[in-house]
Amino acid sequence: MTPFRLIVAALLVFSSMSVAQARTVWVDDQLYLPLRSGAGNQYRIVQNAMPSGTALEVLETSGEYTRVRTPQGREGWVRSQYLSNEPIAADLLEDTRNELENAQQRLRELNEQLEQVTEERNRLERQENNLSGRAEELQQELTRIKNVASDALNLERRNEELLQENQKLSDELEILAAENERLEAGRESNFMLLGAGLVFGGVLLALIVPMLKPTRKNDSWA
Repeated sequence: MTPFRLIVAALLVFSSMSVAQARTVWVDDQLYLPLRSGAGNQYRIVQNAMPSGTALEVLETSGEYTRVRTPQGREGWVRSQYLSNEPIAADLLEDTRNELENAQQRLRELNEQLEQVTEERNRLERQENNLSGRAEELQQELTRIKNVASDALNLERRNEELLQENQKLSDELEILAAENERLEAGRESNFMLLGAGLVFGGVLLALIVPMLKPTRKNDSWA
């Protein structure tokens, strides 16, 4: 055999031993298995009556025996036929029961979380409804303010128009007052002229009328 083949064979053997050492086996169901110091019944018992379900670390295998290490760290040999590559049914049932209890506990926790989340969702929905109602109220208030502002602008515009009309009327009133004063002054002047005319006419008549009367001398001659 060439050195290369020897190296490959040694690697394969080492790999198989490593795999075997990394493997875990369990004492089979309904069995109390003794741990012996050697690979055979003639060897002394190192640990007596390992109960079924005991997890053992495989160290090596030789024929019908397997060298193992117990959970307490004690090493010895046991018959391979009493070992199982899977946990026993009782342990599996116990593990399943523990997993079921854990699942139930987890389910209870999830239900509590669900209740909390549901309550929080309901609270947020109530807040959302309140905010929606408040937003609607604010929108109505904003519309009212806009209407009031629009009315205020209309009132201000109307006020300006009325002020302009009032100023126009005031100007016209001042013009009429000035015209009235002028007419009053003209009427007084006319009254004064008329009075003066009447006085002048009266004086004139007073002078003319005596001149128009016949004298007595003239009457006697007639």
